[in-house]
Amino acid sequence: MTEVAWFAALCDDDYEFLGVADPALQSSWDHCRDIVLRAEANGFDNVLLPSGYALGMDATAFAAAIAVETSRIKLLLAVRLGELVVPQLARQIATLQQIASGRLVINAISSDVPGETLSSEARYQRTTESLAVLRTLLRGERADFGGEYVTAHVDAPRIAVDHPHNPVVYFGGLSEAARQCAAESCDVYLMWPDTTERMRAVMREMNDRAAAFGRTLRYGWRSHVIVRGTEAQARAAATRLLSRLDAQDGAAIRAKSLDSQSAGVARQSELRESADDDGYLEPHLWTGVGRARSGAGIAIVGDPSQVSGKLLELRNAGIDTFILSGYPHLAECDLVARHVLPKLRSAKVAERLP
Repeated sequence: MTEVAWFAALCDDDYEFLGVADPALQSSWDHCRDIVLRAEANGFDNVLLPSGYALGMDATAFAAAIAVETSRIKLLLAVRLGELVVPQLARQIATLQQIASGRLVINAISSDVPGETLSSEARYQRTTESLAVLRTLLRGERADFGGEYVTAHVDAPRIAVDHPHNPVVYFGGLSEAARQCAAESCDVYLMWPDTTERMRAVMREMNDRAAAFGRTLRYGWRSHVIVRGTEAQARAAATRLLSRLDAQDGAAIRAKSLDSQSAGVARQSELRESADDDGYLEPHLWTGVGRARSGAGIAIVGDPSQVSGKLLELRNAGIDTFILSGYPHLAECDLVARHVLPKLRSAKVAERLP
């Protein structure tokens, strides 16, 4: 089954003109609540609640509030594992899961503590250890774990004992350490946009890595979308989105993100530099978003058939989870729901290529 998620801009990432702050689109309870409710009404399966230390709102507090205002949509909560004590996190997640009637899923972020800088290898080892302890406690079992970075000798919180569960964990990262962590610890390996052939190669490698742990993985794609009635209109909308961006402001926005030096961000920069003069890596993959955004910096741009065709190409390559977004998020949510979701829902899955 194909899962299609939208993005709640909790981290001050909503614009009419990329890089130009708009108070009406700044992260707030009212604005982000509207995005999640619109995504649920529009038929999206899931919504990513992103998390950043310096930017926007706290995702966990927001998840608790929005859980009681929604009834169907899953809540993909980004959890910055480096900043949290794992037994406390287990109690929070178990509580949120009860509030959300089982709709909570986890996007594990291998973060530093604000102000701290660990090596990539150390951060991902800490993430692997954190997820091992977290899963044990959420199953309602006692954790006796002595790792290099995480030590826990503690019973599961009562709420987890009474309501044991094993939440689906989404995770992304391109470095060697990140791939090993994902193979051992996650359920859905999220990838930022790249060429389809490159993504197939990554999935083949990750299948082999996961098999070494006796595990299998699902795969996800995280990108932006600009869909309009015609290709010309979609490309014009992309041009308009960047029309007021100052290059220095864009660089400053990218630098604010705590993941700005990651391997994934470096790959997005490499793809942006290899694009044509209009920013297109392929006919419908546009790298312009990355000029003012760290992280996933590529959008699928085109008419309804072109956008859905690209997503179906990716689905047939082995991706079954899409986390999409667009600017402004409310307006693009409506457009994607109207023009793209019906085509994805009705299309048959082709035989997947190796």
